[in-house]
Amino acid sequence: MKKLSLLVCTLLFGIPAFAQSLTPAERDKGVQYLEQTRDGVVAAVKGLSSAQMKFKPAPDRWSVAEILEHIALAEDDAHNLFEQAMKSPASTPDPDAAKVDAIILAKVPDRSRKAQAPPQLVPTGRWTPSETLDHFLKSRAEDIKLMKSTPDLREHLADSPFGQKWDAYEFLLFGAAHSERHTKQINEVKADPNFPKS
Repeated sequence: MKKLSLLVCTLLFGIPAFAQSLTPAERDKGVQYLEQTRDGVVAAVKGLSSAQMKFKPAPDRWSVAEILEHIALAEDDAHNLFEQAMKSPASTPDPDAAKVDAIILAKVPDRSRKAQAPPQLVPTGRWTPSETLDHFLKSRAEDIKLMKSTPDLREHLADSPFGQKWDAYEFLLFGAAHSERHTKQINEVKADPNFPKS
């Protein structure tokens, strides 16, 4: 009887019974994470002076202003990957999507592993810190809107920077997880004993 049910589901809906679309709980979790990590970025840079924004713990390390610019650039990059996924034809959701979500949420914010930013995400001082934060907030507001309202986030996939297919939902999670990672980096800079007092 179970085999017959599976066959009927596959024939009627074109997808295996074990693959499922984004659940309301997953959507709510995604929105909450996007909002939480946005608020983390804002709190980390709030009230910092120009000297504090420009301070570098070492010549080869980024300042808070540079980290913030990197966050904003990466937010745009993650959004572009999301759009690429949404342009792909709808396909069967990955039955292991929850596992991939968990890996993104655990591994991307983990600062114990260092990574080299690709050239397009290296900060160049293209904006003032205030402009950078505004850019980030506008991008994040758009991503929150997309998380809340886009149907079929699980059914559209594209190649991720890690060599595997991710669905559109996971690209939005990735943007949030990446900002969490670099909020930790901002806090590391602020914790440096030579960080300016004002």
